[in-house]
Amino acid sequence: MTRHAPLDKNSHRDLRVRTDVGADLGDAVMATLTVPSEFRNIQGHFPILFRREAGQSDFIAVALFGFENGENLFLEGDRWDARYRPLSLAIQPFLVGRPASGDGPGQVHIDLGHARIGGDGDGVRLFDENGMATPYLEAAAERLGALDEGYRASAAFFAALRDYDLLEPFTLDIELDDGSKNSLVGFHIIDEAKLRALDAAALGRLHGEGHLMPIFMALASLSQISELAARKNRRMRDG
Repeated sequence: MTRHAPLDKNSHRDLRVRTDVGADLGDAVMATLTVPSEFRNIQGHFPILFRREAGQSDFIAVALFGFENGENLFLEGDRWDARYRPLSLAIQPFLVGRPASGDGPGQVHIDLGHARIGGDGDGVRLFDENGMATPYLEAAAERLGALDEGYRASAAFFAALRDYDLLEPFTLDIELDDGSKNSLVGFHIIDEAKLRALDAAALGRLHGEGHLMPIFMALASLSQISELAARKNRRMRDG
């Protein structure tokens, strides 16, 4: 159960956060949120797909880790098997809090109900003996700020995709080495044919507004789908 609270050096002076990885720490997920400003780092490791959240009309981008709910093919016991860890996972259990109006500067909040909250001396301290932020907390706050800034800026990116109708539904059926099949449904990808058909003015606008590079990164990331299938085959073969 989540318990969000503003991070405070007095109330949370002795709080510790676990920085290892594991299914019990929330890492056993099929996909996680990513933002256009992060696509360059994501595309070399994970496919980038787009989807609508249940009951929502707006799209979000996700980095794909597996083919079924709860499957993370980059989680090997207590080891993260990739050179990059997406920001939305790396910042847990922190989040940005804002006034109810949604305006104003963000504040670092913490989910006191998250599995990463350490107990009995486990984990890394957030504040030192003098109440100052530790290097770990400073780095976490920097990552949290980057994710928040990228998320708030992503509205313009998705508006541009909508304006040029650049998202198309994506369904993938993968047959594994044992003959079983995995299907991905409910996702979208960049429509490469429509992108190629854009005229110079439209491409210039996308480039000028900083959207063209993330589009290319999302397209390039699709080459990781075959590697994801290979990971699935290896895991099934090795048991």
